[in-house]
Amino acid sequence: MSGEEFAGTMSVAAAQRFDEAALERYLSGHMPGFVAPLGQVRQFRGGQSNPTFLLSAGDGAQYVLRRKPAGPLLPSAHAVDREFRVIGALHRAGFPVARPLCLCEDTSVIGTMFYIMSYVAGRNFWDPALPQMTPPQRAAIYDEMNRVLVQLHSLDYAAAGLGDYGKPGNYFARQIGRWSKQYRASETERIESFEKLLRWLPANIPPGDETTLVHGDYRIDNMIFHADRPRVAAVVDWELSTLGHPLADLSYHVMLWRVAAGEIRGLKGLDLPALGIPTEEEYVATYCRRTGRAGIEPRVWEFCMAYNLFRIACIRQGILRRVVDGTAASRHAREAGERARATADLAWQQIEEKLGG
Repeated sequence: MSGEEFAGTMSVAAAQRFDEAALERYLSGHMPGFVAPLGQVRQFRGGQSNPTFLLSAGDGAQYVLRRKPAGPLLPSAHAVDREFRVIGALHRAGFPVARPLCLCEDTSVIGTMFYIMSYVAGRNFWDPALPQMTPPQRAAIYDEMNRVLVQLHSLDYAAAGLGDYGKPGNYFARQIGRWSKQYRASETERIESFEKLLRWLPANIPPGDETTLVHGDYRIDNMIFHADRPRVAAVVDWELSTLGHPLADLSYHVMLWRVAAGEIRGLKGLDLPALGIPTEEEYVATYCRRTGRAGIEPRVWEFCMAYNLFRIACIRQGILRRVVDGTAASRHAREAGERARATADLAWQQIEEKLGG
């Protein structure tokens, strides 16, 4: 599937429509600077989780609204209030995010909790091979992604007011426990590779611990780049952010080197030197140099990779559950959800191949 199918906006999907007049009344009374009337409301195509909309105001200003999906939801999922809090802290700390403007916890306005943030114009890339660019341009984009991830992991999260944003320490054990529960809550059939992962992962957590602020979904398509230079204008979609292990965040991001173009829009099998894109080893080495890390022990790295594939498989299973329940936000949700089994199979295959199962 081409990334173009996820780009831009579309008419609001029937399942995600809301009372636009009620929203206009709320914004007029609660968001400084908003000029009525509320104009066109469009839904962004990308994303499977929290529906996101582009709003036009009476003075021509544009804003972005993110809301919880309608219908029954898994516990702790779709926490848009957490997103609003973290982008507020990051914006004040000088990290590239959209400016948060208004949080509405009153579900009577449009049916679910939502928040409003500034609209950040720029370029959004869905294909990590960056087919329209030259090798030097690709190299610059990849170096910028690496730099911004290091900036995030180097942030003093306590000084930014996020000391209680998650539980420091024991990250992998807690996350494996959380995603295992999410999987069981959204299970639609027995999948053998999932059962093996549920047993293997908690028994093979590597020793040692670190805590930083982590994004949780750090991908090229969750970044908006400046229109004419290789600079990140905003990192978006902070739903899965928390205090966690930086190597979990890094390995999730680096997974795109392990999967083929038809899978999670990956780089596997491409001629990276000819494209100007660093290899997995080069990219990780740059991150280690920037963060002062001597290196990453191979068994620890492969555990992180397996953990992240498991996590993606759990997310996809949750999407499939929402498809079954009729509450999925995206028209591509069924296709994404049905890949849950294949992703779990890939995770177990990598454990067997690289760690001996």
